[in-house]
Amino acid sequence: MPANKTAYPETPDFPRMKTDLLAAFENRVKDAGGEVFRPADAAAAQALLASQYAQAKVICSATPEITGNRDIHAVNNPHDLADVDVGVIRARFGVAENGMVWLTEEDLVVNALGFLSQHLVILLSPQAIVGDMYDAYLRIHLEDTAYGCFMMGPSATADIGAVLVHGAQGARSLNIYLLA
Repeated sequence: MPANKTAYPETPDFPRMKTDLLAAFENRVKDAGGEVFRPADAAAAQALLASQYAQAKVICSATPEITGNRDIHAVNNPHDLADVDVGVIRARFGVAENGMVWLTEEDLVVNALGFLSQHLVILLSPQAIVGDMYDAYLRIHLEDTAYGCFMMGPSATADIGAVLVHGAQGARSLNIYLLA
């Protein structure tokens, strides 16, 4: 090794979560202001979405399992998603430790879908839940995508008067549908 280079420190082997990952994930999602649902299949998920968002005028889905009335593949300008009531996205995996999900630009199709939608429905396979961020970072391959982000719960702030407000900078609600 050249004299001006310093070796990276070894990464310690951190203890892993030894609890029920699904239960831990559900609890953390609820702590963050989201909700978790367990539809039996894609048809049940579609029916659940229709009942939860009966007043929604624009539903935009980036998943093949759930249909909406706005075709995400026809969106040429991210601003065209400004009127989306419900955005539906399938996450790559979830993290039990904190209730976050990992989304890439391939999952979002148009990145703005995850941030301009008034309400988000995230489809997640229950088998795709990892214990903690150490496990999560082992699954992320940044060289395979131009964009990726962790998302946790609906947008929230308590900056003014210490009053919690959802939807201040993004989605007002976030529901996770556990769907293999």
